[in-house]
Amino acid sequence: MTTTAAMDFDHVELLIGSVESAADANAKAVRNTVLSPRFYTTDFAAMDRLNIDSVRAEWDVMMKEYEGDNNHDHFQRDAQFAEEVKTLMPQLSPEMRQEFLDFLISSLTSEFSGCILYNEVRKNVTNPDIKQLMTYMARDESRHAGFINQSLKDFDLGIDLGQLKRTKSYTFFRPKFIFYATYLSEKIGYARYITIYRQLESHPDKRFHPIFRWFERWCNDEFRHGESFALIMRSQPELLRGINLLWIRFFIVAVYATMYVRDHTRPLLHQAMGFKSTEYDYEVFRITSEIARQVFPVEVDIDHPTFRACMTRLVDLSIANAKAKERGGVMGLWGQATSALGAAWTFGRLYLLPVKRNNLPKDIRVQPAW
Repeated sequence: MTTTAAMDFDHVELLIGSVESAADANAKAVRNTVLSPRFYTTDFAAMDRLNIDSVRAEWDVMMKEYEGDNNHDHFQRDAQFAEEVKTLMPQLSPEMRQEFLDFLISSLTSEFSGCILYNEVRKNVTNPDIKQLMTYMARDESRHAGFINQSLKDFDLGIDLGQLKRTKSYTFFRPKFIFYATYLSEKIGYARYITIYRQLESHPDKRFHPIFRWFERWCNDEFRHGESFALIMRSQPELLRGINLLWIRFFIVAVYATMYVRDHTRPLLHQAMGFKSTEYDYEVFRITSEIARQVFPVEVDIDHPTFRACMTRLVDLSIANAKAKERGGVMGLWGQATSALGAAWTFGRLYLLPVKRNNLPKDIRVQPAW
């Protein structure tokens, strides 16, 4: 049995922390760590100069889909939702409650991050194509964040989104990095939600919270957002060749590694849904890798033995770092430095693994068929 499979709750609690009050929840959302979702800003002038005429036909079809807004009535809680919350939540163990809260807060922060970025781009560009797209995507992400926040309020742990926007620090990314990272974030978000939805559709007895019933239509928003960035990148072919292939490779590895470590802090959450964290993550990686062939000429080999060994090693190092931080003192600092160096070395091994090459398809759009 690997270390990650045997991880006990004491180690999990070191990584995710305990949330007992609204102040704890808000502090967790604001905090920036290697594993937590971040807020981003970018070069708005460069975004304004984008020209998507080479993909105009597919772009116009997509804009009509956004305009149709097939989820305008979806994010509404019904009477059954309230009844399920009242019935199911008291059944959660304290440990399971903490993992679920961590999942909700992380998911809300990620959704709200997209809302803020898209809204800021909308306000700072005049390019009608980009302005229209960002308006639609900000609308969607706002709904998602608000819907999650309603579930946090069931625990009396609602996040003050206005305060979060004002107090969380922002990371500057050049537009191309925004495209790579956000495309992956949206597509991996789809893969995560649809995998959970399909599992609980087949095993409704494992659906311990009603929010999961909303995931199918919800994740189709995420899928379409990814399609938008795929079209932008395909309209700028220089982003998909030369030295940029190294950047694409970096972001794939970084996004996958972050998800893997974060998910292995929630073994009870996945167990409750009938998953093992490792199996769940590799299914998400598989779906995301299949989808990303629409736009990325390179793909990491998720089945390579070294890839899998390095992922497990990153979880072990994350636990070691959290334990060293809790220990404090000189030995604690030494432990943090050692684990950080180990993580950098392990990430480097992941990055340097051979990649698979993809021929980009003529038809860019992909259907959410998973």
